[in-house]
Amino acid sequence: MPDSSAPATNVVEFRRALGTPSLVLLGLVYMVPLTVFTTYGIVTEITGGRLPVAYAVTLAAMLLTARSYGRMARAYPVAGSAYAYSRRTFGGAVGFVTGWTLMLDYIFLPMINYLVIGIYLHAAIPSVPVWVFTLSGIVLVTALNLFGIVAIARANYVIVGVQAIFLVVFAVCAFTALSGTGTVDLLGPLTGDGSEPGVLPLFAGAAILCLSFLGFDAVSTFAEEARESERVIPRAIMQTTLIAGVLFIGVSYLSYLVLPGTVFDDADAAAFEVMNTAGGVFLAAFFTAAYVAGSLGSALTSQAAVSRILYAMGRDGVLPRSVFGRLSARWKSPVGGIAVTSAVALLALVLELESVSSLISFGALTAFSLVNLAVIKHYFFERRQRGAGGVLSNLVLPGAGLLVTVWLWTSLSSLALIVGISWCVLGVVWVAVITRGFRRPTPSLEAMD
Repeated sequence: MPDSSAPATNVVEFRRALGTPSLVLLGLVYMVPLTVFTTYGIVTEITGGRLPVAYAVTLAAMLLTARSYGRMARAYPVAGSAYAYSRRTFGGAVGFVTGWTLMLDYIFLPMINYLVIGIYLHAAIPSVPVWVFTLSGIVLVTALNLFGIVAIARANYVIVGVQAIFLVVFAVCAFTALSGTGTVDLLGPLTGDGSEPGVLPLFAGAAILCLSFLGFDAVSTFAEEARESERVIPRAIMQTTLIAGVLFIGVSYLSYLVLPGTVFDDADAAAFEVMNTAGGVFLAAFFTAAYVAGSLGSALTSQAAVSRILYAMGRDGVLPRSVFGRLSARWKSPVGGIAVTSAVALLALVLELESVSSLISFGALTAFSLVNLAVIKHYFFERRQRGAGGVLSNLVLPGAGLLVTVWLWTSLSSLALIVGISWCVLGVVWVAVITRGFRRPTPSLEAMD
């Protein structure tokens, strides 16, 4: 008679349906190509107009960590992202706390997107309350996630397509507007207006702009749904980061040409001043539509990512397996994780945008630090890849990535630090409970990840 307590052998597995293009789209949708306009005015003021240069600095820094994610995805091509990498490298307890902390980033990002959707659409149609648009976004995103990764990938093509069309229209409008202005200072976006000289303002701006790149790491959470994951996941991570960085630099460069200077009526809404200057009311309205579409896509992808992290943790037994550790036999999707993240997302109906946005970076920077450390431990110390190339690849580059992420911690608000650290402490308490005071190993299903 079979042991009923043993894991079932006929488990439902993810459908391997994603290639490099689909994975890159998932990453770009998560990051939202139009996110460059979210902090456009603020960072333009901080850097004295040198926003494209600050983006170039940020891109160089993010490529270091993206490379580390790719290295660990090649070593462990499984769902779970930083959780799986740190668990395999540093043990179950560290892995759990990493995944627990990373959930701050993934859980709160959909909320921000739902809030933005409600705010922008209410502004366009004031007769409809904000909460109606917000709730509709939650329902739509949840339904698409339940239908599985193929539905998400197809929706992403539409969402990225809308933003791509907007960027083309914006470029055409910008060039048309510039052609009628006479002399254009092509070096202006690189030299600024002189109001904030030196390199320190560039670094201060780069610290803020790192938040624009949150999302390349989400690509690694789809490792078990990718074809030839050991090859395509690292490639997709690097391509996502590089493409996003080039887009950010190009759009910010063109925007400064359209509206040179660092003085805005409202720095938070500087993007609308750029749009009105480049294309008038039409372009401003198109921008609103494209931005809302991008926010919807980011919510879609981020909810998919966090549900897969919850699935990996549930499958390992560190969260209730009956809720989180199962896939739908029909849709091949982690229904429990999707349902829980949707329920948490309902807090978007009562929370404010500022309160939610201040918490996003804590979990991401924690994960970035541990993934860089994991590369050093796994490749340099455990595999002893210490040749001339090995020192550079397995120690110097991930070490530089680690230093960058530690430096970025200095830009976090006190609220983010307090809530983030408290969340970590709660995670430590939970793992202490399930391991009987760390006397037992953290539960894991080695055969399945």
